[in-house]
Amino acid sequence: MSNIAITTDKISKAYLIGLKDEAHDTLAGAVSSWLKSPLKNYRTLKRLNTYKNAEEREDYFWALKDVSFQINHGEVLGIIGHNGAGKSTLLKILCRITEPTSGSARVYGRIASLLEVGTGFNVELTGRENVYLSGTILGMTKKEIDKKFDEIIEFSGIEKFIDTQAKKYSNGMRIRLAFAIAASIETEIMVIDEVLNIGDADFQRKSIAKIESLAKQGRTVLFVSHNLSAIKAICTRAIQLNHGKLIREGEVSKVVSVYLSSYVKEHTVHKYDMETAPSSEYAKLIKAELKFDDSKNDHLKAGDPFEFEFVFYSLMKEEHILDVVFQLKDELDNIVFIGSSLDNNYVKVSEGYFKWICKVPADFMNQGSYSLHKFYLIKNKTDVIFEQREVLSFEIMYSFDLRIGNVGRKEGIVKPKLDWSLLSGENANK
Repeated sequence: MSNIAITTDKISKAYLIGLKDEAHDTLAGAVSSWLKSPLKNYRTLKRLNTYKNAEEREDYFWALKDVSFQINHGEVLGIIGHNGAGKSTLLKILCRITEPTSGSARVYGRIASLLEVGTGFNVELTGRENVYLSGTILGMTKKEIDKKFDEIIEFSGIEKFIDTQAKKYSNGMRIRLAFAIAASIETEIMVIDEVLNIGDADFQRKSIAKIESLAKQGRTVLFVSHNLSAIKAICTRAIQLNHGKLIREGEVSKVVSVYLSSYVKEHTVHKYDMETAPSSEYAKLIKAELKFDDSKNDHLKAGDPFEFEFVFYSLMKEEHILDVVFQLKDELDNIVFIGSSLDNNYVKVSEGYFKWICKVPADFMNQGSYSLHKFYLIKNKTDVIFEQREVLSFEIMYSFDLRIGNVGRKEGIVKPKLDWSLLSGENANK
């Protein structure tokens, strides 16, 4: 019997950009469009399937391009890459949710997937009812669900809310229940997308133990996560996708290390010469960089200190008060904080090079993806003389331990280390 679980041969997936339904202002227009729709749909499908020369066409977007790899039974494969690299598209093809534009994938065994929060859930139904609904969608019989019901509920940790409507669940509760259902299915292959970023430490420990148990049973796991520490701790092999192409595969620590190194170089430092620098009539941005102590780690960990460094060339002949202002946002577009150089002192600037350094203290930033969304130079507290968007982006990760999951995990946008004191006796009552 072959040991191969999954093999792909030059999988590609192209999407036609701008494909949408036309709106009609009149009943006659709508009826005419309906009568023409069979021929129109045929032409559209023909365009979608004519992909051979799509590289030269601007109306095609390649989510995946010529991806080939092989997974053996019992492997835990980590799939990494930036947002939009093609990870989710690849998983959907392997799970038969969407078809490739070209190429082929062969899956040897029954496959269960957890790709999105609450996949298959009806929010009007209770958790109990959704266990049966989702289990049926995933291929379980009622008898199988009955047998595993108590195990599913215990694993999810939402026993108290199992008869509550799912619309009242948090995302974390839904994904815990969805993972518990998917993990209970007797399949040869499990596909998991970003499950370890949800839930408390106890749920993470159970999830890790379950993944390890699946691998020891000879079952195959495909694991997508931005938590690279978890990828390194759990997976036996890794592949990296970049703009739809498989650019690296092999031993986990090497793939992750190279990915982090390239990510840091690409996203955390931007240097320009005087000719190409982003500029206004008042100033040129020569450098924007995020700096941290990379002698200890190749990535930022939650709670690590770091600093932003900005180098400008001022074109102003006369001295003016200059304020450097930036807006830091997280991946959900929340403003984490706004930085202003005037928090420390007033600086007068005339023509020449100037460097500003903004230090972010230790025990403050939490895990997540962040960007310097907006960046300004403000003259004399009132006039915006320079503006740039998306100046830098970076990732902050938790340390990861197989025994306890994400070390020091705390919910919230920031993770400050607060000063506490304790008074007892008479002093406590004052």
